[in-house]
Amino acid sequence: IYDLSFSDGAPSDSLEAAKNASNTEKLTDQVMQNPQVLAALQERLDNVSHTPSSYIETLPKAVKRRINALKQLQRREFITGDVEPTDAESEWHSENEEEDKLAGDMKNKAVIAEKEAAAAEEPNPKGIPEFWFTIFRNVDMLSELVQEYDEPILKHLQDIKVKFSDPGQPMSFVLEFHFEPNDYFTNSVLTKTYKMKSEPDKADPFSFEGPEIVDCDGCTIDWKKGKNVTVKTIKKKQKHKGRGTVRTITKQVPNDSFFNFFSPLRGEPGRGRNGGDEDSEFTLASDFEIGHFFRERIVPRAVLYFTGEAIEDDDNFEEGEEGEEEELEGDEEAEDDDDAEINPKKEPSQPSECKQQ
Repeated sequence: IYDLSFSDGAPSDSLEAAKNASNTEKLTDQVMQNPQVLAALQERLDNVSHTPSSYIETLPKAVKRRINALKQLQRREFITGDVEPTDAESEWHSENEEEDKLAGDMKNKAVIAEKEAAAAEEPNPKGIPEFWFTIFRNVDMLSELVQEYDEPILKHLQDIKVKFSDPGQPMSFVLEFHFEPNDYFTNSVLTKTYKMKSEPDKADPFSFEGPEIVDCDGCTIDWKKGKNVTVKTIKKKQKHKGRGTVRTITKQVPNDSFFNFFSPLRGEPGRGRNGGDEDSEFTLASDFEIGHFFRERIVPRAVLYFTGEAIEDDDNFEEGEEGEEEELEGDEEAEDDDDAEINPKKEPSQPSECKQQ
């Protein structure tokens, strides 16, 4: 019998390492056979593969060309394909332009000719397909509102415009959602009007922080028969009290949908026409926030939300804000410490001449 232990009774390093490796392999095999683990891994892979930048990389060159043109001049016609951008309009200087140029100069002419031939066979869809739908999918605030049955409708969305009230009129703005002809409703444009308060409250003028949204109006959607996604039909059984007979009735009830956005609650939070309950206040506040987000960020920078660049900027900005808050809190604590050194929190001693005998 061979003694495989040290004189102090501890196992050898090599034996311990071999056991650990064997146990690790067995544990890995067991984990990878767990369907829940595999599903979680697949979900993570799906999320990686559906990032905005990876989606842009899969688009044909002709579509990428139109995206570049949009970055310089945001035109609806580039999105719908009614107008093709010129070479000058579609020229976009990337951060790695010098490296790209050097790499391009080193390419063999035969390879370039081969790529041109392949590009000629590449699909060339009209405009930028599903431009606005992709923005809805990329932006968390919007994607949370969209149900699966909303998606086919939003693929028909061609443009979103902001129109401001004329000078001298009560301050407001209108969001216009332009749709191509579709199988769901007859409207070509759906609107949402946001009314704003632009003057200080006479009772508390110093609390005024600038114009704010105080109310909003939607529009009537002319749904085609059986296509209204904002309601669903349910069946309910009713029993007659006297005869005991049972009948089945059908009724329509509200259904979650992005298109409820065009049938908003009315009134200012806290003073609403719906009684000002907490749920109504929260819904109104969320609606106002979405309207502001469309006006200030989505519409002016649509192409960057399509590519995902604006989303990265927003994330970086939020991280910066958090860092500033932490730094400020640290400064405040330091000031408190300084104050404590100068004015320690203790009972002040009486001057010597005032001491009691």
